[in-house]
Amino acid sequence: RRLSCQLGAQELSGMNSYVAAITDYGFPDLAPEAEILEPAGFRLLAGQSRTSDEVIELCRSADAILTQWAPVNREVIEQLERCRIIVRYGIGVDNVDLDAARERNIPVVNVPDYAVEEVADHAMALLLAAVRKIPAVVAQVRNGVWDIAPKRPIVGLTGRTLGLAGFGNIARAVARRAQAFGMQTVAYDPYASETVFAEYRTERVGWEALLDRSDFISVHLPLTSDTRHLVNGEALRRMKPGAFLINTSRGGVVQTEALTEALGQGVIAGAALDVLEQEPIPNDHPLLSMDNCLITSHCAWYSEDSLKRLQSYAAMEVRRLFEGGVPKHIVNGVKL
Repeated sequence: RRLSCQLGAQELSGMNSYVAAITDYGFPDLAPEAEILEPAGFRLLAGQSRTSDEVIELCRSADAILTQWAPVNREVIEQLERCRIIVRYGIGVDNVDLDAARERNIPVVNVPDYAVEEVADHAMALLLAAVRKIPAVVAQVRNGVWDIAPKRPIVGLTGRTLGLAGFGNIARAVARRAQAFGMQTVAYDPYASETVFAEYRTERVGWEALLDRSDFISVHLPLTSDTRHLVNGEALRRMKPGAFLINTSRGGVVQTEALTEALGQGVIAGAALDVLEQEPIPNDHPLLSMDNCLITSHCAWYSEDSLKRLQSYAAMEVRRLFEGGVPKHIVNGVKL
């Protein structure tokens, strides 16, 4: 389905040399993309594609593709006639077949730096809300119950250990916030350097040690074959009974069925999730009825500022390549 670019009510036009196809988007408009790409000779072709066939129809002759959620799979990539770059709006690239793009020598680029502070804020807010049981206390007050020591037990944060699964930019920003609350920080990340751990005053630990020692665990891992269901039943049973799990990264890192069972049986104290394996979560899912589980709607990334940065940074990656530069964040190993 081809839709207008929403920069008025019509598709951009003019004497443009290139076509940038936007497979789908949830933004109010595409003004940031147009501001960056039009002067570089691009015409924007925007859609709200949901299927492979729709993406192929829109993108077959495009020089560049920007995508949010639509499937850019092998079937799509093999039909691309002149595409030189695929940019994912956001950090995860689950909807793009990295191998197929690499075989065609098409770099796949993400935008990992547009909402670092927002996601870190949200992770910390979820931790605080879960540990302090704020939603439950608010609901109690609204129902006329005034209790100065409600919803026991509530633990303090000072001196507790926050474990970070992954130690990229967002996890490091969370570490700074946690330390300001008096927490000790440890992290599991086989790829981060010792210099980074030292800079952020965080102890490097192995996966098992992270589970054993942490009072709270905040997940900041990409979704790969190695990390899918890394937080499974075995991992949850290894955590402290009073521990809380926070996930603002990718839903598939946490095995939903195992987490539901662990929360229901009191294996861990609670969880707060912004991402899940199935989104949106079904209305009848048992997690929604559990007092010890908080769920937000994959919104950790959002602020008005980050929204504009996301669109602008994605467009800048396209422009950078076509002006002879190298994109900042190629994720599929293509060398340019």
